[in-house]
Amino acid sequence: MGHKVHPKIHRTQVIYTWDSRWFGRNKNYAQYSEQDIRIREFLSKKFKDAHIDSVSVERGPKNMTVTIIAAKPGFIIGRGGQGLDDIRKHIERKILQMNLKVKINVQELRSPALSAAVIGQTIASDVERRIPFRRIMKQSIDRVMKAGAKGIKIKMSGRLNGVEIARNETLAAGKVPLITLRSDVDYAFVEALTTYGKIGIKVWVYKGEIFGRKDQFAVDEDSEEKKDKPAK
Repeated sequence: MGHKVHPKIHRTQVIYTWDSRWFGRNKNYAQYSEQDIRIREFLSKKFKDAHIDSVSVERGPKNMTVTIIAAKPGFIIGRGGQGLDDIRKHIERKILQMNLKVKINVQELRSPALSAAVIGQTIASDVERRIPFRRIMKQSIDRVMKAGAKGIKIKMSGRLNGVEIARNETLAAGKVPLITLRSDVDYAFVEALTTYGKIGIKVWVYKGEIFGRKDQFAVDEDSEEKKDKPAK
């Protein structure tokens, strides 16, 4: 029997860091975990069109910082920052119900074409619009490989194209080494809600090898300095 392991969990503390950063004792741990899940579910449902890549939750004694990385941050921020205020009030009053001040940070995703979550969400929206699944998969693979990925694999499961018998279909290009710990493999699982049932979509994107640690929520100061300096 095969043992399936989540690619990101498999590499956590080797090349990746945790998305949730807090410490809970005994009874608080379950409560904090539930709140994290509810925050992520709320953001993914409310801002479906923003193509959210990942969400980080960091807790302190009296405050919480929620960092959102999205391909279209304008959908989240809203006009004059109104969207951020609505998110903060909902999290504080409906989800946390605690004396915690919430701070919302929104970062723009640098390369949406190489994000497994964004690719999966795009495929799901196309499937819901009844575009043939095989054409969607081929177009997505071509787009990702042109963006500079070293490998991609897409697997779709369910009643594909509305047929009566559910099945699996897999297409891949390049290589996707899932065993090598230093390989930077982005993974996402997305569900498309169609009139004939759910279609499961799994995406693996291989971007190369990493020597060291990778924290996507950290601000790269070198890149900010390069933006400020004029090109020679």
